[in-house]
Amino acid sequence: MKGRVLVIDDEPEIRRNLTIGLTQEDYSVVACPDGISAIHELQRSRAAGEGYDYLITDIFMPDIDGLKILKVIKNQFPELPVLVITGFGDEALKFTALSEANTGYLDKPFEISDLVEALEKLTPGRTTLEPATQEAEPLGGRESVSAYMTIRITDPAKSMEVFNQLNALEGVEHVDAVRGDVDLIVLAQASSEEDIRSFFERVKSIEGIEVPSLSPVERPKIDRDVNEFIDVYQKAVKASAQQTPRKQLGTTSYIIVDIEPDAIQQIFTTVFFIDEVIFCDVIEGGRQLVGMVTGQSAVGRTPHIIEKIREIDGVLRVREAKIIKMLED
Repeated sequence: MKGRVLVIDDEPEIRRNLTIGLTQEDYSVVACPDGISAIHELQRSRAAGEGYDYLITDIFMPDIDGLKILKVIKNQFPELPVLVITGFGDEALKFTALSEANTGYLDKPFEISDLVEALEKLTPGRTTLEPATQEAEPLGGRESVSAYMTIRITDPAKSMEVFNQLNALEGVEHVDAVRGDVDLIVLAQASSEEDIRSFFERVKSIEGIEVPSLSPVERPKIDRDVNEFIDVYQKAVKASAQQTPRKQLGTTSYIIVDIEPDAIQQIFTTVFFIDEVIFCDVIEGGRQLVGMVTGQSAVGRTPHIIEKIREIDGVLRVREAKIIKMLED
């Protein structure tokens, strides 16, 4: 046998053709329809001591695109050769893929002989060679207790005064003025739930406002394998974006996503890995996600990113609150 190959592609016909073709070329093949199932298979095979010699991944998939999978795979399994395949590539995408060590690139459509030739150009490796992993830390690296608070300003003349008061409070990570059902969204952090409640009471005492909600941030209920994958990606790619959300290009908005709690893993993972999503948190007992998105959109047109989230199975409603710039950078 020439080696074990893991294939990731959302098109059933392509998975079937690659499985048959590579098997005829004396490879052992397992095919997965999406990124999450591939994550589970990689961890299962590692635990079983089997390992894979090659990974073949498409770029565009419904949950996690191939470039993101590539980024994490190279972190977790640095010896594993990866072949990126796509029918919608360009030079920029090709350059990004090939910038990773021991990675190949192949445009669809192709013959099995082309695929085998591309695999044989890569340096053999194996998923059992990766360094030992540590226990995943909480998503986003948050060790303190966090909570979102929504605020309505009942006295418009005090808008700027209220905004400045909130910004000056200890425990406030950031305050954003928004257009939507509320006027301000506050993200607060404290060392305990009791301190968060105390902060909530201090805010309620400010004149000229009402506070419709306080929603503590929760750990999403997702599988350990997926949590580890997200944690690695968080550290490798998204951390810098979360630290400087105000410097993102285009419009910036909060999104509040009502979801079916039973579908939280698929929804959270899909939303988290959308490029325009700066961060994504779980609130309300797993019934809502709150996040920040950035992107260009025409006046009067719902941004493409909002429509994309609405199309995810298990999403019930998506509300957008565009951020209003109150202070100069």
